[in-house]
Amino acid sequence: MKKGLLQKSLTEKRAQCLNCAHMCLLESGMKGICRMRKNEEGEIFVLNYGKLATINTDPIEKKPLYHFLPGTKTLSVAAPGCSFVCKNCQNWQLSQGGIDKNFKRDISPQKIVEEAQEKTPSISYTYGEPIIFLEYALETMKLAKEKNLKNIWVSNGYFSDPSLKAVLPYLDAINVDLKSFSDDFYQKICNGKLKPVLKSIKKIAESDTWLEITTLLIPGFNDDDKQLSQIAEFIVDLSPKIPWHVSAFSGNYSWDMKDVPDTPIETLKKAYEIGKNAGLKYVYIGNAMTDKRNTYCPNCERLLIERERFSIERKDEKGVCPDCKEEISLILK
Repeated sequence: MKKGLLQKSLTEKRAQCLNCAHMCLLESGMKGICRMRKNEEGEIFVLNYGKLATINTDPIEKKPLYHFLPGTKTLSVAAPGCSFVCKNCQNWQLSQGGIDKNFKRDISPQKIVEEAQEKTPSISYTYGEPIIFLEYALETMKLAKEKNLKNIWVSNGYFSDPSLKAVLPYLDAINVDLKSFSDDFYQKICNGKLKPVLKSIKKIAESDTWLEITTLLIPGFNDDDKQLSQIAEFIVDLSPKIPWHVSAFSGNYSWDMKDVPDTPIETLKKAYEIGKNAGLKYVYIGNAMTDKRNTYCPNCERLLIERERFSIERKDEKGVCPDCKEEISLILK
């Protein structure tokens, strides 16, 4: 087993995990909330190091990232485990299952980087929560940087201060799932808290890492006008250039909310308008067939990037609107 990178030794063989915002206090023999970190005689060890659950080549738009290397592929990797226990989780077999059920094979960080070099310009740490396989991800990210590959995280944002500090120097882009603007939602639906997520998003926005934010709209839980306005205003205060993805929920794919109805298209369009009226330049509707998945010039509204599922057609001129010459927020290399 791999020794945990971020931990604090306490008295009587107790230890505190500093990996995520839960900051679990563990007696010897205990596992953390993520069930992937265990105190063994006063030291915390990682149970999922190198236990790759999936490795797959995806369109980068699937993350979703719409403004970072648009139209490219990314090598997606994940190990089992999560810091949350979200009732609406769509990857619950990976996030909530045990190691024996979920990992495919042991694969070294070197092998991941070699495969990425053959196929894609980037590696995405995704599907599960990358914070939970921090050591594995960090080793891979450092090697990837040496080979001029980009590192991408898809995360719930439940970083501790030490883990975010460790990751940011090697992180090129991230999509953070801002699930709600209600701490009650985070506690009841996710077994987490809102404040650490907001804190992490603010720090990421202040860094050189490209940031996009996703909110899955669950009918009756986080889709009211007040919460949507609070999220939109929070993002605008950070930067109106940060893309906000509002996505449709489907009970068919959720872990423990199968009786909740799917998100109506009207709710998605309402969220889109709330985001635009708040001042966001880029708002997108996900998991639904609508022209609101395209990128339009925020100045003259010309169609600049047209999306059909995960394929795109570029109509901009290297990140500039051909009509009004407005510069679009795109990371192209």
